[in-house]
Amino acid sequence: MDIAALLRPYNPWFEQGEKGLLEVPEFTRPVFQDLIRDLHELPQILSVTGPRRVGKSTLLRQIVRHHLRQGDEPELLVYYSLDDPALFRPSIVRDRFMEELMLEMRRRAGRRRAFLLLDEVQRLERWELYLKKYHDLRYPVRLIVSGSASSPIFKKSRESLLGRVKDYHLLPFSFREFLLYHFQNDGELLEELERVYKDGVAVMGMLAGDPRHLDLRHVTIRPLSDRLWVRAEGAFEHYLREGGFPEVWSLPTWEQKIDYLYDNQVKKVIYEDLVLAAEFRKPEQLKRFYISLLERPGREVNLSRIAEETGILAAQVEKYIPLLEMTDLVAHVEKFRKSPLRVRRGSVKFYLVDLALRNAVLRLQDIVQTDPETLGLYAENLVFNALRKWHGTVSIDYYRERDEEVDFIVHTGPRKYIPFEVEYRDTITDRDLRPIRNFLRRFKTIPGIMVTKRREDFGQQGEIFLLPLLHFLLMFD
Repeated sequence: MDIAALLRPYNPWFEQGEKGLLEVPEFTRPVFQDLIRDLHELPQILSVTGPRRVGKSTLLRQIVRHHLRQGDEPELLVYYSLDDPALFRPSIVRDRFMEELMLEMRRRAGRRRAFLLLDEVQRLERWELYLKKYHDLRYPVRLIVSGSASSPIFKKSRESLLGRVKDYHLLPFSFREFLLYHFQNDGELLEELERVYKDGVAVMGMLAGDPRHLDLRHVTIRPLSDRLWVRAEGAFEHYLREGGFPEVWSLPTWEQKIDYLYDNQVKKVIYEDLVLAAEFRKPEQLKRFYISLLERPGREVNLSRIAEETGILAAQVEKYIPLLEMTDLVAHVEKFRKSPLRVRRGSVKFYLVDLALRNAVLRLQDIVQTDPETLGLYAENLVFNALRKWHGTVSIDYYRERDEEVDFIVHTGPRKYIPFEVEYRDTITDRDLRPIRNFLRRFKTIPGIMVTKRREDFGQQGEIFLLPLLHFLLMFD
């Protein structure tokens, strides 16, 4: 097996140095700095998982470029995609591939440290056993792997890697990342975005502690400047329509954007990833169930009723939910209960990993801007996506008691709850505040957070803090 010949097309920097990476974007997502830090401080294997086309391969190549700029030898920075068709040639013995690759890496390293970045690692059978073997043998090679399926798909395979791997789960660009990308040449706005983010880290860190003793009147949350508010407001419409998949943004027409999103994020996921990973045999049924969820993001739905409407057995619907969640197409929340024990109930809420997928599948271009109800559901979905990534979140529920509802109850520890309500409307009334106030009173916790629409609806109102959506989203990566 000619390992050097297999590697050569994937590693142009061997001969060209940094010039071999000219097509790699200079913009790096915030997770990049975390990866670089852990790469040098932790002994574990690092993995990057997540949906298709969110930038995992780009992230690996940016790691290569970073080390080239730090003066590392090009030959010690080896990238390879296990999706390479050459691996399927009859002359290639796949069971020997990893052994010969690691011998080559050890030869290159000598007394130095080498880096091996393996993309689409799930394409290699028993990949986790190979990684475990060479990690335990303490080869002089730092291993970084990525996979286009999300981490739950790897769960069974990664059991043997317990304690040996740290995973970064990469999702589509958040709204904050969307602004960082589009304002990357505006130093003034970048400085303010960093300040808003640090305010958010401080506040959410306090909330993750003991919210019962926190008074947000004594916490600094500075309003957005006029300039940032106006720029963020203009960018928000584009983000709602085109979402967080960066390759979509540069496509010239809406039809091309739709085709890209549907083909890469829905069709290939359901008809390829799930069929491969879960040995799934009825992709058409799963697709029908998924589309039914796209029609009602954030609304409480009864699973038995969905089964009846779609003509799918209720037991099958129960199986579909983890399949869609493992590929990051949807996430679900259940009704609030004080006990940490989770028992699935008849009614749940579903949220989408990226709202542009709904726009693409249902062929919606302008409805977000013209339909207030849809805009409110989208705002709620974005708040959920921010909260699920917050390091303080243990779990998320929704609260419904009689005719009162609170959108999200974030559990930050045993019997520690923070209620979040989304009221994306032009006028906030006492009636809107009543459900969250009643929850605070009933469960003896403070404060509550209400996410609003208008810039003016900002600040403390008794035990509730009002925060405009645009501001709230900039507090989270």
